[in-house]
Amino acid sequence: MTPGILYAAETKPVRSQPMQVEAKNTAIDPAPAVSTPIAPTTESQLSADVPNLYSQFKANDLPTAELNAQVTSVSQLSDVRPTDWAFTALQSLVERYGCIAGYPDRTYRGQRAMSRYEFAAGLNACLDKINEIISAGLADKVSKEDLAAVQKLQEEFAAELATLRGRVDALEAKTAKLEAQQFSTTTKLSGEVIMAVAGASGANPIGGRNPNVVFNSRVRLNLTTSFSGKDLLITGLQAYNIGGGANSLQGSLGYADPIGLSSSNVRLGFEPQFIGINPQTLAPVASNSVNLYKLLYIFPVADKVTLFAGTNAEVSDAFPAISPFASEGQGSISRFGQGYNAAYRVSGGTSGTGLAAAVGFIWNPSDQVDFRALYGSINASLASNVPLNNGLSNTGTATPVGAGFFGGSTIAAAQLTLKPSPNLDIGLNYANSYHQINILGTGLSSSDIGSVLFNPTAAEIGSGSALGTIAAQPIKMNSIGATATWRITPKVAFNVSGSWLFADLANISASTTFTSWMTGFHFKDVFNEGNSAGIIFGQPLYRNSVGGRATRPETATPYHLEGYFNFKVSKNISITPGIFFVFNPEGFSSNPTATVGVVRTTFTF
Repeated sequence: MTPGILYAAETKPVRSQPMQVEAKNTAIDPAPAVSTPIAPTTESQLSADVPNLYSQFKANDLPTAELNAQVTSVSQLSDVRPTDWAFTALQSLVERYGCIAGYPDRTYRGQRAMSRYEFAAGLNACLDKINEIISAGLADKVSKEDLAAVQKLQEEFAAELATLRGRVDALEAKTAKLEAQQFSTTTKLSGEVIMAVAGASGANPIGGRNPNVVFNSRVRLNLTTSFSGKDLLITGLQAYNIGGGANSLQGSLGYADPIGLSSSNVRLGFEPQFIGINPQTLAPVASNSVNLYKLLYIFPVADKVTLFAGTNAEVSDAFPAISPFASEGQGSISRFGQGYNAAYRVSGGTSGTGLAAAVGFIWNPSDQVDFRALYGSINASLASNVPLNNGLSNTGTATPVGAGFFGGSTIAAAQLTLKPSPNLDIGLNYANSYHQINILGTGLSSSDIGSVLFNPTAAEIGSGSALGTIAAQPIKMNSIGATATWRITPKVAFNVSGSWLFADLANISASTTFTSWMTGFHFKDVFNEGNSAGIIFGQPLYRNSVGGRATRPETATPYHLEGYFNFKVSKNISITPGIFFVFNPEGFSSNPTATVGVVRTTFTF
């Protein structure tokens, strides 16, 4: 199950990562609406895409009352120097007819004299004002001396007035065209397209094979709407052609989970967690079918408090990403390497499909502290619960993760983000989960499915299967994680994260502790402005210890090594070649090292 919601909202954001509407992933941030985590942010992320969308929106919120403030005396325009007759003449007109509006600070910005075009703009305003007076039949209110001054000023600044009026006419024409063709006055459209060529080697000697090179794509369109100027409604559509189960890279290599949900140490970063399948019902999802992957609403209720709710959301929408690698389109090429600790991802919190219906809040007591919490449920839209049977025979018709907003698989999660100094961000995560089936919901390891293993008795198996018996067991989890990013210099950042997942079967005395950690260096503006690179090393999610009737078949600790380079071709196009290695994949020393190479191209608009 899982929640997820916004990178999103807050009054004063605690910056955590360099987005991106990624799309961020989307991603919105905190701000009385959303500013730091609704996304990374020097990188585009639409997924998550969501965390930064709101903060970007808030950044454009202009104080219209101040902008409309009138300046009634030329002498108040402090950057204009009274050095010639034209100034005196215009000053006289302005003070009599009140026809010039300046900037909010009553200057023309900058410690400089008014340019001739700026002067012409003021003169034009006075001409319009005087014409209005005359047209209203009040010609006697305009003196002959003023008309003479206007005529002389018009002659002196004829060229500038002609140019100015030409520009105004062109601007009005463009404005009319935009208004006629605009999609909406309240909604903005943004998008991200990822296309990648990938290949892998190092197949499991028992039942695996090296896959063919694949060419995959994922398309996301986000509609962001504001009704009040402070709220944000996010609607996201997604389509992808990535193969799942046996047709995925990890499935072909023989390292995916046993029931086809594609969980593995060997995962690409931009693929959804549950490829080609609806985890709510286990029904298949056709390639390139368009689905709603994001629907959430963010709105402030107080100066430092923002609420959010949505029927299709993820933890990555709500919680700031501390990792600089956390961008599916611009960052790490692997799922593990993006740096979201396992406690952040648990219960499908970063499924890439907006798996949960969730509600929560964002509280920003200061610029250094950001606290967010949410409650989420996977099958809130379903009223009837049809549990998965032991034999797995009703796959596609059951509701394996439960039903109802307060029933089935649920999660309560929180993140405390601290910024003790301008160069250091720290994120602390906690999640309490209940799943109707035996699954962690991280997508990071094949042990994600059938998480707590045990040897079932004949009575427990009944007429089903041992696999079905294990998979159908409900599970309770407490997960904790921490992530920190230290910006050593403006262009070099050091990241480290770790997590512990404590899983217990609800009806059988069996427990398992999972651990994971990662560290790496992130580099900005490599060789050229806008480029980035990363070097990553860590331990993927792994059964560390067991208790009660639980068993642990793994024989070795898996390790992950990755390097990538994100080359910025233009403002909207980037290419990212990268490679990663998984040693002892899925925790077995008999498995050869898995090698995955990727060339990813990302288009944002």
